[in-house]
Amino acid sequence: MTGVRAFPVDVERSEEILTEEALAFVAELQRHFGPVRDDLLQRRVERHDQIARDRRIDFLPETAAIRDDPAWRVAAAPADLLDRRVEITGPTERKMAINALNSGARVWLADLEDANTPHWHNVISGQVNLFDAVRGTIDFTSPEGKAYRLRDDGQIAVIVMRPRGWHLEERHLLVDGKPVVAALVDFGLYFFHNAAELLARGSGPYLYLPKMESHLEARLWTDIFRFSEERLSITPGSIRATVLIETITAGFEMEEILYELRDYASGLNAGRWDYLFSLIKVFRSAGPGFVLPDRNSVTMTAPFMRAYTELLVRTCHKRGAFAMGGMAAFIPNRRDPEVTERALAKVRADKEREANDGFDGSWVAHPDLVPICQEVFDRVLGDRSNQLDRPREDVLVDGAGLLAVSETPGDVTEEGLRSNVSVAIRYLAAWLGGNGAVAINDMMEDAATAEISRSQVWQWAHASVPLAGGGTVTPALVRSILAEEAALIESELGAEGYAQGRYEEARRLFERVALEEPFIEFLTLPAYDLIA
Repeated sequence: MTGVRAFPVDVERSEEILTEEALAFVAELQRHFGPVRDDLLQRRVERHDQIARDRRIDFLPETAAIRDDPAWRVAAAPADLLDRRVEITGPTERKMAINALNSGARVWLADLEDANTPHWHNVISGQVNLFDAVRGTIDFTSPEGKAYRLRDDGQIAVIVMRPRGWHLEERHLLVDGKPVVAALVDFGLYFFHNAAELLARGSGPYLYLPKMESHLEARLWTDIFRFSEERLSITPGSIRATVLIETITAGFEMEEILYELRDYASGLNAGRWDYLFSLIKVFRSAGPGFVLPDRNSVTMTAPFMRAYTELLVRTCHKRGAFAMGGMAAFIPNRRDPEVTERALAKVRADKEREANDGFDGSWVAHPDLVPICQEVFDRVLGDRSNQLDRPREDVLVDGAGLLAVSETPGDVTEEGLRSNVSVAIRYLAAWLGGNGAVAINDMMEDAATAEISRSQVWQWAHASVPLAGGGTVTPALVRSILAEEAALIESELGAEGYAQGRYEEARRLFERVALEEPFIEFLTLPAYDLIA
């Protein structure tokens, strides 16, 4: 095959995924759409620079006609996506995939993005697991002999796959000597192997699209979908995509994003953690009015977060799309009933807020949380499958409301700074080791929550933000706390465990992404250079 090179990978049945035909399809996607993606990434840089100069952002005047046109709607939802009251997220690791499919959730977000470390092994084994999951043949036996298989009562979650974001490349797959856009690898392999099979089984190729920053990026996905359906003789309009609104720029283009994807759009999701990270990143040097308090103080009831979620619900229902709630990071601890009780109460409150606000469903990160979310949405939905009949015309949100960061209650404290540092080191060590979704201090951490931690530290240190208990955040203070937290981890694990766990690499990586200038756009970019 001319111009295409896939690196070998030690994954059983990888040859079933990396076929000549599948790689040729991915190469076509790269050659057709890779240059467009490159141009759009440059547009991101230019727009961020403009926002930094203006210290503000607003709805686009050039797309006002789209927002003002009451007539257009997104395509009708297929039967198995009409009811999305509970969705469970998680990586495509084999045992976790089975548990998610069996969890009782209506949808499994099969995550090749923030919950997955993109080792080449993980990328391809995830595709093998998805191949089997689509066909109902996925099973697993643990080293201890415990068998995992799909439940036989037919209550299996619908698969919605999330590829990596536009910013990442896959260096283990080269086309014409250059790395392929990672999103095109994930989408291309999944669609090539599974689209026809999914449709034959009464479902379809459904996707979650992450990290989108503009309607032009949505337009690119539409072009990719049309090309792919035609190229593989798939019925036009079979794909359905839910877009994560998890960047501040996308927050100002929700309607335009739905419009560009209207033949394929299923809904929007309130990707709260990446949204916070994006806001901090874009306005990191915009002055004290854009400095957020400790991460754990920023809840979904903060005025700017309420504006964001309520606008999302109104926008979706105005256009016939589903509004999907985000993930509460609290998780139960089966060994500690008290921790579990607190986690369940916090998750219940979070889901009650979303259901009462008009969301059509929401995310959980753990099978034990499925019944909580189910109960809350069952009570609000009654005999309905969704809340598309609630247009939320009472919601009036303007640009100032989306940027009302200064109204967020809370302080910047040394405890919060120390927590950001500690959690980030522990998470990055796990990520480097191949685990992208990690339970730390009874919270589910992924790349998005780690991004909040390090971007807050960067902003606080470069703005010399005062601490509530006295003192100021400086690079020197951050390095001191970083050394202390690393030493604490080493004392817990011992020198050998610390070294084998890649904590020293994680410490150095965090120091770089939390302090280095210019600001590094995504921590996964330098982190990717440290993995195989």
